[in-house]
Amino acid sequence: QVQLVESGGGLVQPGGSLRLSCAASGSSLRYANVHMAWFRQAPGKEREFVGAIDWSGSTIYLDSVKGRFTISRDNAKNTVYLQMNSLKPEDTADYYCAARWGTRWAKMTSEYATWGQGTQVTVSS
Repeated sequence: QVQLVESGGGLVQPGGSLRLSCAASGSSLRYANVHMAWFRQAPGKEREFVGAIDWSGSTIYLDSVKGRFTISRDNAKNTVYLQMNSLKPEDTADYYCAARWGTRWAKMTSEYATWGQGTQVTVSS
């Protein structure tokens, strides 16, 4: 059983940066068929896909964050990161990491079996 714990959220001004971390325990993320993803949920809205990374380091992103957000992974530390630059007020949300075992990309919450507890990001002046 994999447990995921996010950290790194906080309050940041528009244009600022934050790096979120997602530490996994209980199982290794080094397996070839593990995809790790980041989702976010703003108040009153549905949880939406932000981006994902596969075992090789390939990534996909939500269009609105392309060029601003970067997902990376450190398999030795069993940790996935979400580097967020040029933050906007509309990026304000609770951010969640999630894991799924499969060989194809997935963007639906129902396709991810394991979730962290979330970390809050607020972008405001």
